[in-house]
Amino acid sequence: MKFILGKKMNMTQIWSDDKVIPCTAVQAGPCFVTQVKDDKSDSYKAIQVSYGERKAKNISKSVKGHLKKAISRDNVAFLREFRVNDVSNIETGKFIDASSFSIGDIVSVVSTSKGKGFQGVVRRHGFSGTKKTHGNKDQLRASGSIGAKGPAHVFKGTKMGGRMGGDRVTVKNLEVVDIDLENNILFIKGAIAGAVNSLVMVKGDGEIILKDLNSEIKEEKVDVVEEVASSEEETPTVEEAPVEETPVEEK
Repeated sequence: MKFILGKKMNMTQIWSDDKVIPCTAVQAGPCFVTQVKDDKSDSYKAIQVSYGERKAKNISKSVKGHLKKAISRDNVAFLREFRVNDVSNIETGKFIDASSFSIGDIVSVVSTSKGKGFQGVVRRHGFSGTKKTHGNKDQLRASGSIGAKGPAHVFKGTKMGGRMGGDRVTVKNLEVVDIDLENNILFIKGAIAGAVNSLVMVKGDGEIILKDLNSEIKEEKVDVVEEVASSEEETPTVEEAPVEETPVEEK
């Protein structure tokens, strides 16, 4: 299984063969591996990854110490854990980006829906309400009876007014229609629950790709050196032409 953390961006559309595909842009990663759990240490196999940044003063000392041991940073915004089957090739300090996914992948997205506050039964559960006239007063959007008289109590799970939204929502069978590898953006077909800039977790089938930050920096330096060396070899040398002396006539 492959997975990544990100934040929900705005909705947009992509044209494909004269058809418009509505999709949601997700800023996916980079996510650094902060802890690897196995059967010996924690009795189960899982990977803990980090995403985002926030002020270090808002993080507890225990979390700061945990982060500095793993990735030498203490300003991480989110920590989430994913269950896996094998952790033998996973090391702390490596990171995950959008390159783990490809166009056409079927993924499931977990997010938190928008909070609506305290709502009545008409908006929260879709009740139709009661009559507006014929002796009715102040009962248009009321719930009506909430149970029989015999039990003399309200059963658990009865649809009533209360806090709406702010729930953990999982949307399955979504398709990745496009990927921007330079900016680590996944374009996922359809809508995703939650507000803009809210945390989302993207999961799909396949192998995850872990990258090492130090190795990428070394490769970039080597490429620059090779380009400079090749440019020095290819510079042509300009030969100076001999200067001819013109004779001076005596008067």
